[in-house]
Amino acid sequence: MEKITITASKTYEVLTGSGLLPRAGAYIRQALGEKVRKICVVTDSNVAPLYSDALISSLEESGFVAVKFVFAAGEASKSLRTLSDLLEFLAQRQLTRSDALVALGGGVTGDLTGFAAASYLRGIPFVQVPTTLLAAVDSSVGGKTGVNLEAGKNLAGAFWQPSLVLFDTDTMATLSQDLLLDGAAEAIKAGAIADKELLSYIREKPDLKDPAVITHLSGRAIEIKRRVVQEDERDIGARQLLNFGHTLGHAIEKCSGFSVSHGHAVAIGMVIESRAALQFGWSREDCTAPLSEILKKFGFPLDCPYSASQLTQAALSDKKRQGDRLTLVIPVAQGDCQLKELPVSRLEEFIKAGLS
Repeated sequence: MEKITITASKTYEVLTGSGLLPRAGAYIRQALGEKVRKICVVTDSNVAPLYSDALISSLEESGFVAVKFVFAAGEASKSLRTLSDLLEFLAQRQLTRSDALVALGGGVTGDLTGFAAASYLRGIPFVQVPTTLLAAVDSSVGGKTGVNLEAGKNLAGAFWQPSLVLFDTDTMATLSQDLLLDGAAEAIKAGAIADKELLSYIREKPDLKDPAVITHLSGRAIEIKRRVVQEDERDIGARQLLNFGHTLGHAIEKCSGFSVSHGHAVAIGMVIESRAALQFGWSREDCTAPLSEILKKFGFPLDCPYSASQLTQAALSDKKRQGDRLTLVIPVAQGDCQLKELPVSRLEEFIKAGLS
């Protein structure tokens, strides 16, 4: 088992290894303490039949009273409606400030559960148990929680750190190749912004079915995120580097009605932003070719089906926008990204350069 300690407004551990889920109750008890009696496991309709029984059994063996809230799988459930349903469920089950939530699933589950934990009774503890590679390497760590609005992605939320992140790598065995790729995109992003050696490893080790590759990728990506989060927990400076590819990735997700998944959209977004940065003269070297090579090696489709105008309109609701300016993450060299402010009036020009 590998352990990474995150020190932010709350200090907690990220545990990664095989066979952790059947022992989750003991780890959660250690993290939450003896006072917590009741836990609500929040999961979706895909994950519940796979892993919820094992988790609940482990929780009950460790002395917890466990209840379960299951919502319909999919990005459409990352909404104020589902959040309201979850909060009402917690109130009906009489959870108190000494109780806790556990997010069992992918990024939608983790973001929704974390926001509910931050909101219910003005804040109760929660634990992340990611079951997708994307959630493990990205959304489960760092304390960003939230839901989507009709206007855009992640526009309502809170910073609320978990008490523990427990990543059982055995859960990767039930993931499709596309879901594994979603996580790989975030690991590639981590390498692109801060770790050229990770990019080299990914280029040589594209086998996402290999547990050793999963462990290495997740560990390095989480370590990069740990450093950035500890420097800038509230996302007002260096943490924005983690958004490489996300401004256009989120726009692609929105334009597609979320039929293009997050990781696949971010992969396309990274290529567009890299190509545009080079054409604008902001990069010291061409980052597009080596990045595209890695992404194609994994099998990512990189053609964008949307116009610069469509992407611009979708990106205008991006939460990173401040007034008439937008902060973009620009690759200046492999493994080295910087933040660059762009007037909103030039956004379509930037996107056109990236699509050409």
